[in-house]
Amino acid sequence: MKILLTGAAGFIGSTAAQRLLARGDEVVGVDSLNDYYDPALKRERLRLLEAAPNFRFVQLDLADRGGCAALFAGQGAGQGAGQGFERVVHLAAQAGVRYSLQAPHAYVDSNLVGFVNMLEACRHNGVQHLVYASSSSVYGGNERVPFSERDGVDHPVSLYAATKKANELMAHTYSHLYRLPTTGLRFFTVYGPYGRPDMAPFLFARAILAGESIDVFNHGQMQRDFTYIDDIAEGVVRTLDKPATPDPAHRKSAPDPATSDAPYRLFNIGNHRPVALLDFIACLEKSLGRRAKMRMLPMQPGDVPTTFAEMSALQAWIGFAPSVEIGEGVDRFVAWYRSYYKV
Repeated sequence: MKILLTGAAGFIGSTAAQRLLARGDEVVGVDSLNDYYDPALKRERLRLLEAAPNFRFVQLDLADRGGCAALFAGQGAGQGAGQGFERVVHLAAQAGVRYSLQAPHAYVDSNLVGFVNMLEACRHNGVQHLVYASSSSVYGGNERVPFSERDGVDHPVSLYAATKKANELMAHTYSHLYRLPTTGLRFFTVYGPYGRPDMAPFLFARAILAGESIDVFNHGQMQRDFTYIDDIAEGVVRTLDKPATPDPAHRKSAPDPATSDAPYRLFNIGNHRPVALLDFIACLEKSLGRRAKMRMLPMQPGDVPTTFAEMSALQAWIGFAPSVEIGEGVDRFVAWYRSYYKV
């Protein structure tokens, strides 16, 4: 297939792109290469992708409406069967819960304006399926665990979460009005090689190796459904291969938030094994061969104490659920980290 993948220089995007390229798909990767974190890591991810002859990179800010339209027009859409993008994986977004408290307009530009530009481009160019990144953060203040796609998610606790909830609503509108098949994936705490430097595994590994203290929020009383990157990429690709369809059991009198009478689906993708933060730190200590110095701090604004994915819906849909255990995943991450940073 000919696939557009946005956020191609990102953590999840680059890994998913590698899987698509390896099986022979043609991938056009888009990224703005912004400096939210070190662009050198993004360029290294791109370097690995550009070794494949069936990959092409386009640098573009998806908030640029004209640029998005030109991107699709440049693929020959409408000029013959199979020449335009057949499917789209939209992973580009302004990431980070805490940063959304500092730079809210960046989330509006990327996560709202950029998303509607992508919806419009898909609508007008006959895209067969749009798979897009949502987030476990949409569960906000919910306390019932595991988090189910059937739960209401109307109480976000960060602007980042609110933009992801908005994406789900926007996608449903286009599925309903224009019969555009859309599938949203709510990612749960993704980690692994080539991960984001602003996430806990990177921050903790760097500090532990440097003999510095790590910040442990909510005094360590937190759990996360850590999900290994290879499992996430496998889920993205399998989901892309199965376009969303209307749910014949959907009832407007008692609607399921995760399905519709339109071609629209929402799924969690997590490991379904929440890990206590202090246990995660212990795994890092064991793998690094160093003890962590911990600075216990209160809960941060916009954060939540627990994430825990109910996975039965995605498993039934694509026959797959994440399975990499935390110890194995941390060992793989640490091996890569030491090699990449030569520490």
